[in-house]
Amino acid sequence: MEHVLAMVGFGGMAGWHYDIIERIDGLTVSGIWDIREERRAYARSRKIHVYEDLEDLLADGTVDLVLVATPNDVHKDIAIRAMEAGKNVVSEKPVTLSSRDLEEMIRASERTGRFLTVHQNRRWDEDFLTVKKVLEDGRLGEIFRLESRVHGSRGIPGDWRQEKEHGGGMVLDWGVHLLDQALLLFPGVRVETVYATLTHVTNQLVDDGFTADLGFANGVHMLVEVGTSNFISLPRWYVLGADGTAVIEDWGRDIRIVRALGMDAKDVVPVRTAAGLTKTMAPRREDSIRVEEEPEVASDIRDFYRNVMAVLEGREESRIQMREVARVMRLMEAIFRSAEEKQVVRFEESGRRSEQ
Repeated sequence: MEHVLAMVGFGGMAGWHYDIIERIDGLTVSGIWDIREERRAYARSRKIHVYEDLEDLLADGTVDLVLVATPNDVHKDIAIRAMEAGKNVVSEKPVTLSSRDLEEMIRASERTGRFLTVHQNRRWDEDFLTVKKVLEDGRLGEIFRLESRVHGSRGIPGDWRQEKEHGGGMVLDWGVHLLDQALLLFPGVRVETVYATLTHVTNQLVDDGFTADLGFANGVHMLVEVGTSNFISLPRWYVLGADGTAVIEDWGRDIRIVRALGMDAKDVVPVRTAAGLTKTMAPRREDSIRVEEEPEVASDIRDFYRNVMAVLEGREESRIQMREVARVMRLMEAIFRSAEEKQVVRFEESGRRSEQ
């Protein structure tokens, strides 16, 4: 079965979608619409059809799927218009700016019977899938802490991502990815507490970084961090278990795992510091640990669209459920609330399962 997709917005992310879709059997792009003449001209230079306007795009009876790849603040209105025109919708993330707006979009999907999903593409990140597999294998023993972060040193890109009214800031831009990954690591486990701080190093209007501590009901604490003024980057992933530690330094890097082979009083090599000896912070002997390096788990980002097509054909369930998207939206709102109030906030009450 052939599916035809039209794009609303043709910036850098939509161009990435176009290149991906060209390599997917059964899915073609009919054309694009963008309010900026330079992007329309760029599309024409690539021999891509440009619609007269949004109404022209939505009136195309060959189109069954619309990608919304505009600034965040107009996702909702375009998506609802597309669904009311009989189109299924893929929205770039974040799907919108608030839980209230998201509920309106979900109601529109239910009312029209059209499929609505969100391009949570970093569910296919190989570093994330590798950490997820290590946790599922239980190789580190009982997990008690994780750290997930992305660091850069160039501030926020000089576009609408710097502007609050368009949904700018790093919580919405990168937090939506890292928080989605965090919740997927512990499916069905409540996040009980959230404590967050925001940074405004290069931008006073929106956050240019944040740190959030998520307290899961299983006792695990996870640090999620985004920074745009970090000239020395910390590891992308750092995972601590009772029997070992794992680290992934950066994208495209193998995972390094150090596991204990046992424990006795002789496995410590004391360290001499300026103030004296320490055994507590001393390393283990090399013969008491096992060091392993493994390649990242492979993935194929085209599986996102393959799943979308399978959903439209009734062959599969969506791999990105709107209840999961709604939970991430509420978690981002909790982060903003914690940072504003400068205190820990309760997120999901005890006695109630998470909605994931």
